[in-house]
Amino acid sequence: MINIKEDEQLNVLNHSCAHLMAQAIKHLYPQAQFWVGPVINEGFYYDVDIQDDVISEDDLVKIEKEMKKISKDGKRITREELSKEDALTMFKDDPYKIDLINNMEGEDVVISAYRQGDFVDLCRGPHVDTVKQLKHFKLLKVSGAYFKGDASNKMLQRVYGICFDSAERLEEHLYLLEEAKKRDHKKLGRELNLFMMSEFGPGFPFFLPNGMVVRNELENFWYEEHRKEGYQFIKTPIMLNQQLWEVSGHWFNYRENMYTSEIDDTLFAVKPMNCPGALLAYKNSLHSYKEFPLRVGELGLVHRHEASGALNGLFRVRAFTQDDAHIFMREDQIESEIVHLIDFTDRMYKVFGLTYTIELSTRPEKKFIGDIAVWNKAEAILQKACEAAGQACKINPGDGAFYGPKLDFHIQDSLGRVWQCGTIQLDMNLPERFDLTYIESDGSKQRPIMLHRVIYGSEERFIGILIEHYGGAFPVWLAPRQVIIVPVNPEIHSDYAHEIEELLLEQNIRVEVDDRNEKLGYRIREAQLNKIPVQLVIGDEEVQKRSVNIRRYQQKEQINCNLSDFVINITKERDGKY
Repeated sequence: MINIKEDEQLNVLNHSCAHLMAQAIKHLYPQAQFWVGPVINEGFYYDVDIQDDVISEDDLVKIEKEMKKISKDGKRITREELSKEDALTMFKDDPYKIDLINNMEGEDVVISAYRQGDFVDLCRGPHVDTVKQLKHFKLLKVSGAYFKGDASNKMLQRVYGICFDSAERLEEHLYLLEEAKKRDHKKLGRELNLFMMSEFGPGFPFFLPNGMVVRNELENFWYEEHRKEGYQFIKTPIMLNQQLWEVSGHWFNYRENMYTSEIDDTLFAVKPMNCPGALLAYKNSLHSYKEFPLRVGELGLVHRHEASGALNGLFRVRAFTQDDAHIFMREDQIESEIVHLIDFTDRMYKVFGLTYTIELSTRPEKKFIGDIAVWNKAEAILQKACEAAGQACKINPGDGAFYGPKLDFHIQDSLGRVWQCGTIQLDMNLPERFDLTYIESDGSKQRPIMLHRVIYGSEERFIGILIEHYGGAFPVWLAPRQVIIVPVNPEIHSDYAHEIEELLLEQNIRVEVDDRNEKLGYRIREAQLNKIPVQLVIGDEEVQKRSVNIRRYQQKEQINCNLSDFVINITKERDGKY
């Protein structure tokens, strides 16, 4: 899906359409007052206060109709520049605009407003020339939003919409939105028995039997690929005391997101990140330059206190497993190791059919540790390594971790949506804070450089992304049930069906026989609903020829195949992960 905010033409179009929507709302609800109406990645929204009235989803059609009426009228959109005093006079009856104006610095500040017919609002712009250019729009939903995002303030109504420059692009986008609804991982998670949430643990997901199959396969794949790359593996404690988190800097920079508990009169914190534990593991023994780069991996469970309103299925949780790795090296190895990591990450994502772009996130403005000179050096190294790997990287200023800059991998799923998953963080600060050393070739003690790195990011979030990427129809290697065998007449064909089952079980294929006393069509439809990748329908011909009738999920074509060939082929498909 397109990012509206980053497309200059669509950004202006959606900014203008937000004002068109606000004008229509004002016509229908004369008492309405407006807070802000920005462009977002998915279109635009406006926060509106309509006093004691409520805009429902059904009312969106009515507002759209009024928007079309205003658009046909074709009024020009004009910019007005006002002094602070004039702006306060113009919006004297609107407390929301007065708040905005009073928060603008300086008495001589120039304030801009945009007018179209009987509607005017504060805005930096720019806008299209006339409302007639706003034809292809759709209002999407309405939700609640606190004024200024503060729960102690009044709840406003937030109306979302989107606008395109052609009917075709709008229709294509609306189709993708409908597809996204069908693929909602929370809905599919329930239907496919993958995971659940409970009011007894908000933000703490429960993985169910089918979900555990997916999770275990992802972890097995992770370990398999990391062993090929020479990684060692560790497991560090889930709780460590306050003193450690003070040394790492988390206590002063991340305290509000950490869970704590008192043990033996000492304050402990549940780890929000795996790094400090990995650093302690490194310090447990002496290290030589000959070991470098030293690659240490950990699938570590971490906890972070997320706001309850931000929780969203597996996408935003309070407990999750990071596929962490911490890599220790000499300074002259940094570039080659990052190039190697980019290639490794690329290979992992290709297995899932995921493409990606890379962003370089630089030093935060306020909360960071270490010298600015060290940060500048680290950022330059990351950018150079990205270029050496043949990858373009976009600069994302101020979004680095508090201990170092990072390369963020933004993957694109089958619907074109973008998700931030993998990251490579260059850290020249924590090795200093933890006094990490290694023995150089001349016998001197030196400070190692450290990389923090994830590929999945969070296992939970990555699983949520994969559920939506595949629409719940996992490839054979990931599917909870890989093969379902459906005998046409259970009384006659079940013996052969169970013989096939035994052969597949010997190859560690996840297989079941559905020989329930139900109609054949019902059993086949249920296998489709459960999105099982391969159905084998067994009738008289299959028993006589020792063959199988293969039906693939959502494919009409049926293939009859020799049983031994099928066993070989399905095993190859699973092992090849295609």
